[in-house]
Amino acid sequence: MENYSIVIFIMAIMIGLSAVADKIKLPYPVLLIIAGIGLGFLPNLPDIELNPEIVFLIFLPPLLYDAAFNISYQEFKTNINTIITLAVTLVFVTTTGIAVVAHYLIPGMTWPLSFVLGAILSATDAVAAMSITKGLGISHKTSTILEGESLINDASALVSYQFAVAAVTGTAFVLWKATLQFAILMGGGFVVGSIIGQILAFVIKRIHQNRLATISFMLLTPFVTYLVAEEIHVSGVIAVVILGLSIAHFSRTVFPEDLKQQSKSIWDIIIFLLNGLIFILIGLQLPQVIKGITQAQLLPYIGYGFIITVVALVLRMGRVFLQQLNLQQAFKKGKGRITENALLDFKNSLIISWSGMRGIVSLAIAIGLPITLSSGSPFPQRSAIILISVIVVLFTLIGQGLSLPWLVRRLKGK
Repeated sequence: MENYSIVIFIMAIMIGLSAVADKIKLPYPVLLIIAGIGLGFLPNLPDIELNPEIVFLIFLPPLLYDAAFNISYQEFKTNINTIITLAVTLVFVTTTGIAVVAHYLIPGMTWPLSFVLGAILSATDAVAAMSITKGLGISHKTSTILEGESLINDASALVSYQFAVAAVTGTAFVLWKATLQFAILMGGGFVVGSIIGQILAFVIKRIHQNRLATISFMLLTPFVTYLVAEEIHVSGVIAVVILGLSIAHFSRTVFPEDLKQQSKSIWDIIIFLLNGLIFILIGLQLPQVIKGITQAQLLPYIGYGFIITVVALVLRMGRVFLQQLNLQQAFKKGKGRITENALLDFKNSLIISWSGMRGIVSLAIAIGLPITLSSGSPFPQRSAIILISVIVVLFTLIGQGLSLPWLVRRLKGK
């Protein structure tokens, strides 16, 4: 009963602070994270552990489904080249870049452990970026690219993470096997999402006059889709994304306008509560992970986290502006299917670069690290990896989160 009381208490604080943030014109994710850190230091508050399985099952499916359902399919298709570049290529580049820095910077970080840390911090959290920029009037192109990236990059990061952890535990890395497994995960997720999307469309087409049943099916299906995909060892993330895209396309022709509005109102409340709870939980992690760390250890790890944050930001900026150049060259030469609408300008590129914040998925992956190896010995550097991951997430969410609205307003004024 005590745990339920704590959850209700946290949600009440979250709702109240969201209203306060709106009044004082402060991004509510930042305020909620700071509140979470403060709550975590309360002496009588029990430890609230972030269960990775709960995060991936309870938080991820509805957030992914909502983003996919509401994304502009035409805009997504137009900018697919940039979205894939950020969601796949940049994830692997960031994993490698962070791994190199961690290996040479942090004592005791072997190459496999460095790649584990790189994979954990490789994917950005566009939920945070979109929450922070909401109402600032960023372009539809920019928001679509950020949302599209977040729909795919979690799958890329999870694949990188699985292979890195396997390397730590002694499993040999074979490139062709890794590539094949990545293709199976992504392709299998696509198939599962498409099939369940077709089944849901078939059902809704026959019951859409019953609004409660229709909305209930739409609320339940993302969780079912994720579970089915994970059960057969393909990407639940991609499956939910494909489900959202297919149902969004289907709903435009079948759903009456008032049903769309009713469904949207329910989803808006659910997403608001989940987002708010996520940011509070992120803040709560810092006090918990530093309890077993001495003051002498804490300061160096904060320094490591800051350097890795800067490295990740520089890599992202470099890749985004290189993508801007590549698109311009391809358009001029008439190669591929690059249209004028797919081109990036300086403002879009800078906002996309600065929106590369890490979030709940990075924390869930870090905390989900195995406690022991197959031999029974402790997983090496586990506490250090978790602590650095939490520090980087907080640096990006608070630092970039506070400066992103200012940057958007400044660019709009030009």
